[in-house]
Amino acid sequence: MVRYEHPPISAVSARDVFQALSDPIRLEIVRRLARRGAQNCAELSDARPRSTMSHHFKVLRDAGVVRTLAQGTEHINSLRGDELESRFPGIVAMILDENEERPKADAAALVR
Repeated sequence: MVRYEHPPISAVSARDVFQALSDPIRLEIVRRLARRGAQNCAELSDARPRSTMSHHFKVLRDAGVVRTLAQGTEHINSLRGDELESRFPGIVAMILDENEERPKADAAALVR
């Protein structure tokens, strides 16, 4: 049985979390886990190559964002949401904010 290593939440840095989430595929994986709960690798792959997805899951695990458990032949991934939230309050809401269109600040208001 495969045993995955997960860093303790105290060792997780915000820099590593944001670096892991800088890839759009990994960001989408995390958003799907947050919306739907734990899922196996196949449910999250969207027909992408297994090697590519293995890399993405490893990056997310190493950054402390997801937890992967082997259950028989399946590898179940879950978001470490509560742990991340306790370490970095507000981070989960920030990650889940899918509104990419932000109003631009009025430059004149910034100068005042």
